[in-house]
Amino acid sequence: MKIENILFAGETLFKNLHVFDPDYMPSTYNFREEQMEGLAISIRPIFRNSRPINTVILGQCATGKTTAVKKIFEMVKENKDDVVCCYINCQLHNTIYSIFSKIHKEVAGIEPPVSGLSITKLYQMIIERLKKKKLNLIVAFDDINYLLNEVDINKIFYDLLRVNEEYDGVKTGVFAILSDIEFRFKLEKNVSTVFSPHEILFPPYSYNEIYDILLDRVKSGFYPNVISDELIDEITNYTFENGDLRVGINLLKIVGNIAESNGSRSINEEHVDEAISKSVSFNLKQSLKSLSEEEKELVRLISKEDKVFNAKELFNDFNEKTGLKYHKFNTILNKLEFLRIIDIKFTGKGTRGNSRQVILRFNTNDINKCQL
Repeated sequence: MKIENILFAGETLFKNLHVFDPDYMPSTYNFREEQMEGLAISIRPIFRNSRPINTVILGQCATGKTTAVKKIFEMVKENKDDVVCCYINCQLHNTIYSIFSKIHKEVAGIEPPVSGLSITKLYQMIIERLKKKKLNLIVAFDDINYLLNEVDINKIFYDLLRVNEEYDGVKTGVFAILSDIEFRFKLEKNVSTVFSPHEILFPPYSYNEIYDILLDRVKSGFYPNVISDELIDEITNYTFENGDLRVGINLLKIVGNIAESNGSRSINEEHVDEAISKSVSFNLKQSLKSLSEEEKELVRLISKEDKVFNAKELFNDFNEKTGLKYHKFNTILNKLEFLRIIDIKFTGKGTRGNSRQVILRFNTNDINKCQL
């Protein structure tokens, strides 16, 4: 088919293409009632002129953490004029100045100068605005592991949380949205003591939950009868195996575009097979992107051969490459399992190191495509 026909063809299978975009906020948000209640409990004190409860929102990628926080912030904005809710994507804002600039924009409604202003002065401008307008502030940091270093994390948290102690009438709270289980160890003792968060866990979606969520997207995004229940089930299975809801949502968008480019009025099995065969897991790319260099090195070792590794054998190779000790190796191993990059199987034989098997959850070719 000619490229111009693909780009400019008038007919479409999509009723609303935006439904399949990463930033789409669904009108219905199912299977997270308990977590939404937890967030409401954390925010509730600020409605009674008290400090909100600092909170860690913990879960694997694509378990609804970001959507939950954005929805609860929308509810607050609709019902409480004196509370500023500021959501910060740390992949986009990963320096102290950038973060305080984002907060200033939410509090004051305007961007601060891009240069010529110190961080201290910018911080003072935020506080003065909060005091003058009698506002309270809740800041949610999404993917906080993207902040450049531990010094930045500790300074930002300390500056935001000390407001409660130093400025009468102004209440602040911090939400940390993350999938990195090491985050809590990056906070200095004086910051950790003040932060002292409540923890809300977002477990992975079950197979049936993924199916229902994808079905809702299909109904909102495609015209009727574009895709069969059997193909939705196949995409659900692929999504469940990858452990990331975004994989399925993105795959629906891809197969719809493939069907359109072929001039088809519906999605068929060939379109789904083509989309899967051409795609490298979105979840894998996102997870690998967030890893430190030492963590990536361990992934390289695991993916260099298509086999099941003995944990002790793997540590010996890792130690030789990096010089890092077993404690750090074990921490990284647990993180890779948490991110569902690997599985760890206990055999029940031998010493602790010999009793664990490390299994890569992805094809080694997929890892190589990500160019670690």
